[in-house]
Amino acid sequence: MTLIAIVLATLAAGLGSVWVAAALMRTGIGGQGSRFGAQHLLSLAAGALLATAFVHLLPEAFESQINPKALFVVLLLGLVFFFLLDKAELWHHGHEHRHALPEERGHAHGGHAEGDRADGEHADGQHGHAHHHHGHTHNHSAGGWSLLTGDSVHCFGDGILIASAFMADRWLGIVAAISVLAHEVPHHMGDLVVLSGNGSRSQSKVALLKLSLAGAVTALGGVVGYFLVSSLADFLPYFLAIASSSFIYVALADLIPQLQRQLSAKQTVQQVVWLAIGMVVVSAVSTWAHGDHDHPGHAHGPAGQHEAHGADDAHGDHDGHKH
Repeated sequence: MTLIAIVLATLAAGLGSVWVAAALMRTGIGGQGSRFGAQHLLSLAAGALLATAFVHLLPEAFESQINPKALFVVLLLGLVFFFLLDKAELWHHGHEHRHALPEERGHAHGGHAEGDRADGEHADGQHGHAHHHHGHTHNHSAGGWSLLTGDSVHCFGDGILIASAFMADRWLGIVAAISVLAHEVPHHMGDLVVLSGNGSRSQSKVALLKLSLAGAVTALGGVVGYFLVSSLADFLPYFLAIASSSFIYVALADLIPQLQRQLSAKQTVQQVVWLAIGMVVVSAVSTWAHGDHDHPGHAHGPAGQHEAHGADDAHGDHDGHKH
């Protein structure tokens, strides 16, 4: 039953994020002329990721019998790992850009100067996916497949993280899936822009199909994660700490830097509001689910045992007092 739930949740996160992104683009939401722009989507996603990591995944991990210091070390190493992974990906795309044919770069950007300027702007102001999306516009053919490969690997990792959350608690898995969906929507909007090329209807459909296939890899990651975590059940808290480090890194190193722009007071307030909405939505799902999650007898590790012994001691004292 858990495996089925993981497959459904990962498909909803992987495919759902692609289709939601396509629907938003079709309706004009998230565009520059829309009242609900990309900045709002990024704020919403950042809030959802941070709340999932700090309010749900990490507390669940720390309820285990594992030394908290060990979990903090894993969290730290996870952040460093994702930083190095991001650096490696940036190096790969920069290397690919330098080896692109001059006529291809000139055709896409109208000359070297424009292409170099575009890359420079994104390198200075943005990180992660947003940089990669725009960095590939110089070569739709090679860059498109490279982008899809990167997305597939990323989706596979998301699937493993969602599976890890499900193995701890099904509602925690649902919260993780919602957070993954939220932060992938703005990224997939950028992917669709790159893959659609000239924006013709046929090319847009092909782009949606390709990106949907990449998104479906999330389910494959979920299945692998299920069997991986099942065979390493004692290491589940570590998996949760790694999942937290991934969510924290994406929020702080990828999404929030894109929000750090000089804006009016009204726009800044809107960013904060949407950031809070992301946190509230994730927290609301967890709160609504707590009636089922915190059922009687549910206890984690020493804390739960302590509560049980405390109850027995209290019962014994009460009986002794009665006699």
